[in-house]
Amino acid sequence: MYVSRGARRATRARVSAVVLGAALLLAACSSSGDGDKEGEDAKAGAAITQQPKEADPFWVNPDSNAGRQVAAYAKSGQDDEAEQIRKIAQQPTGEWIGPENPEQEARGFTEAADKAGRTALLVLYNIPHRDCGQYSQGGAADGNAYRAWIDGVAAGIGDRSATVILEPDAVLHLVDGCTKDEFHEERYDLLTGAIEKLKSLKNTKVYLDAGNAGWGHPDEIFEPLKWAGIAKADGFSVNVSNFYSTQDSIAYGKQLSAKVGNKHFVIDTSRNGNGPYKDGDENERWCNPPGRALGETPTTKTADPLVDAYLWVKRPGESDGECKGGPKAGEWWPTYALKLARGSDT
Repeated sequence: MYVSRGARRATRARVSAVVLGAALLLAACSSSGDGDKEGEDAKAGAAITQQPKEADPFWVNPDSNAGRQVAAYAKSGQDDEAEQIRKIAQQPTGEWIGPENPEQEARGFTEAADKAGRTALLVLYNIPHRDCGQYSQGGAADGNAYRAWIDGVAAGIGDRSATVILEPDAVLHLVDGCTKDEFHEERYDLLTGAIEKLKSLKNTKVYLDAGNAGWGHPDEIFEPLKWAGIAKADGFSVNVSNFYSTQDSIAYGKQLSAKVGNKHFVIDTSRNGNGPYKDGDENERWCNPPGRALGETPTTKTADPLVDAYLWVKRPGESDGECKGGPKAGEWWPTYALKLARGSDT
């Protein structure tokens, strides 16, 4: 439902560049004009840099869709648009590992993060029968394929530092009736196994996804989280790819934490600056809603000791699906990205 997968072919190409140590975006955007114009373009398209480590230890991918968009706008002289999109490009966002080359992608992102002295933020979204046939349907072919995929991710991470958001909606869809009963036992087993495998790594933190503040009550999901292995995870994630306010997400997370051993949690604040959309079809308010804005920037300095971090798990500017004029789920949508960035100014 709440997809944030990037276009996989583009991602695989970018990983190769990352592995080679591409620490800076194609920044000095030259033009065919005079030297002064070239200098202006270079300034407008300055390199995408890391955030201060003491508040935000996560890696900023300099070759993200947003980073490339900054360079393209700067090269065409659209300086205002470039600076708006820079609000996205200069923040660390989740890298959603694709289904085909998990080891290569996980290694590429974690090696690049390690070279920058940072932690990679990875999102694993490949559970069988994913998203109940909706916009983000798909996932691994079966349980064995998923286990092999998780093994690939773990091999790619190795001993490098990583924070993993595990399977957005996977537990939620077991509770809300979306996933067929016949798949429940296998899914619990797969999630438990994934947590155990990832937590066997030296420097990996794992947060199992636990829905959002608007879907229901913590009483409905805390037992399923236990069955899925939350006890062995570092905590859980809330609001992934959704729009509920940070305040509401903290309240939801604290209620849930009290029921699962006081586990810590992280909040996706990527697009929650104006809270949830309240108009239109209730079943699709989550899908590319208008009038939204970027939320709090990623940081480990949060408003509550139970909240380990505010993260941008969903990459702002990537479509939720083919609704409200959007492209396919996970594709970059510069028009929507600009609206999110400009919305954060109000």
